[in-house]
Amino acid sequence: MIKFKVGIHDVPKSVSHVIVVSPKNSSQDYNLPKAIIKRIEKLIEDKENGFFTLYQDDTIKLVSVYAKDEAEVVNDSEELRLFGAAVYKEIETEKIEEVQLIGFSDALSVCERSLFLEGMSLAQYRFDKYKKKKNESSLKTVYMNEGSVVDGELEALENLVKAVFFAKDLVNEPVNYLDAPKFSELAKEMANVYGFITEVLDKDKIEDLKMGGLLAVNQGSNTPPTFNIFTHKPKDAVNKQPLVLVGKGVMFDTGGYSLKPSNYMTDMKTDMAGAATVLATLMAIAANKLPYYVIGLVPATDNKISANAFVVDDIITISDGTTVEVQNTDAEGRLVLADALAYAKQFKPELVIDLATLTGAAAANTSSFGIAMAGNSKTAMAELKKSGDNVYERLMELPMWREFDEMLKSEVADLKNIGGSEGGATTAAKFLEHFTDYDWIHLDIAGPASVKKGKGYIQTGGTASGVRLLYNFIEEKIGKERASCSV
Repeated sequence: MIKFKVGIHDVPKSVSHVIVVSPKNSSQDYNLPKAIIKRIEKLIEDKENGFFTLYQDDTIKLVSVYAKDEAEVVNDSEELRLFGAAVYKEIETEKIEEVQLIGFSDALSVCERSLFLEGMSLAQYRFDKYKKKKNESSLKTVYMNEGSVVDGELEALENLVKAVFFAKDLVNEPVNYLDAPKFSELAKEMANVYGFITEVLDKDKIEDLKMGGLLAVNQGSNTPPTFNIFTHKPKDAVNKQPLVLVGKGVMFDTGGYSLKPSNYMTDMKTDMAGAATVLATLMAIAANKLPYYVIGLVPATDNKISANAFVVDDIITISDGTTVEVQNTDAEGRLVLADALAYAKQFKPELVIDLATLTGAAAANTSSFGIAMAGNSKTAMAELKKSGDNVYERLMELPMWREFDEMLKSEVADLKNIGGSEGGATTAAKFLEHFTDYDWIHLDIAGPASVKKGKGYIQTGGTASGVRLLYNFIEEKIGKERASCSV
């Protein structure tokens, strides 16, 4: 990862310069040629960002022009992240190892600088573990003037970005490496590194708890399921009752006997993105010692086919005693989540947030541009929506009208696990709601969890959707003033 250094007293003379220019400091030429100054003025006049590269002696000067003024971006912090990511990519194009940011403090405000560095940091990610030829980053060190950032912010940003990258790695890993037991093994390792507690329940314990949803989905697999419990409970926590995060951990989803067509089965290694988000969020808040009591729950299994796999028309019993008529074995995520949501009741939580790549219907609504949200607490949903706007992981609220309940009624059991061809994202949320008796929010991340084509600081593959969202939500809860341009 990039090493950010504050203080220019130890900057090598041969270090290349990245000169940041904006309307605020456009009058300063930084010893630039007149032709470049004219081009900068034209960009600022036209309000277009741009880059100019100069080769002087043994160094490179990359002039990066951020043409938007503060009034234009006060409600769009994403512009600053994208600008930081664009600058990083320009530096990488030139294969530069060390740079000094010139004009950084003059061009951007404190919050703008924070967002710029966030975008620059997030743009570094790459997943080339399985390639012979690694695509390594050239940029190693970025120097800045004293006062460029708030004390402690760079360390906190680095910890958050490391957690985001870990979540992306998990989502990008194939199931022949990352199955349920391996996920639990990695969770224990991360708990030791970052200082939270991980407890893993094996199949025998899962059977003792009568988690019929998790066990049914696992029936067709030779790999045993796990149920993972993560706990971050600092002594100075500001909340007595925990925030509980629940992540869907279906490590690979064939659809079971309701078999997915081959083109829809590709990338089903990503069906555990909710689990990755929950684990990474615990890593980030523990690393940065946020004083908030948080529990993470991850039911983990794959959904495969064998002679023993569960089938349509099976009736299973969730751990709270609810019977479910299985009408589609590809609607398996809600079954494993049902056991986790029922398990969460024992903690008497202040709020439960579940995250899952749950429905194609949600993805059809939001594409990769946002997250479908449902829940029973308007106050908590409004707070989470604010955080979504802050980090540009935007939330679209689903209707939860009582008429949707009728679609889940079964003639032979308490519930069906699907509600028909219409309103699929809502009926999935309605199914989950049945297992809650606390304030609850459901996030269907099927759209943004993985993307086919990267853009800005988002790379192809896993996106770690929800990690920065939840982290910001918790920061807001503790009243931490991170230098982010909140909406």
